Amino acid sequence: MPLRLTLVAILGAFVAVGCATRPLPTPEPTYADKVIVEKSARRLRLMNNGDAFREYRVSLGGNPIGHKVREGDQRTPEGDYLLNWRNPNSRFHKSIHISYPNQQDIQFARYLGHNPGGLIMIHGLPNHIVSEQVRREYIGRDWTDGCIAVTNEEMDEIWNLVRDGTPIRILP
Repeated sequence: MPLRLTLVAILGAFVAVGCATRPLPTPEPTYADKVIVEKSARRLRLMNNGDAFREYRVSLGGNPIGHKVREGDQRTPEGDYLLNWRNPNSRFHKSIHISYPNQQDIQFARYLGHNPGGLIMIHGLPNHIVSEQVRREYIGRDWTDGCIAVTNEEMDEIWNLVRDGTPIRILP
């Protein structure tokens, strides 16, 4: 009888502290099923099933306000695109292509008499910069020609977590 009471007491203690009902931690996703960029917040989020599981501070084009309308305007496009191919030998530390311009972008640029531009990427820092001090100076500044830039370490993470064909939504 004392053994039975001891077992009941131990079981009651486990239930009281929640050990018996505590859910197991959810494993982190192994890939993003969507990427969301908020230009005004300078934030890129990797999403899976509607939840953000990674977030990065980004640098944008030198003229970041508004949608890209022509080559050379230094704007980062806004809208829905795909991350459709990648370049491991980019002039920057890796790059993943954003499918800008789409048909609507092309038509609007032509209506204005412009070339819409292209080769908009998510990428790391320029490869020619080897000084860690100079690399740090890029952080928090808008310096690209319209691309979305992160640190090299962050680009390595994004490279591994984003598959070709992943949708990207770029918000103002």
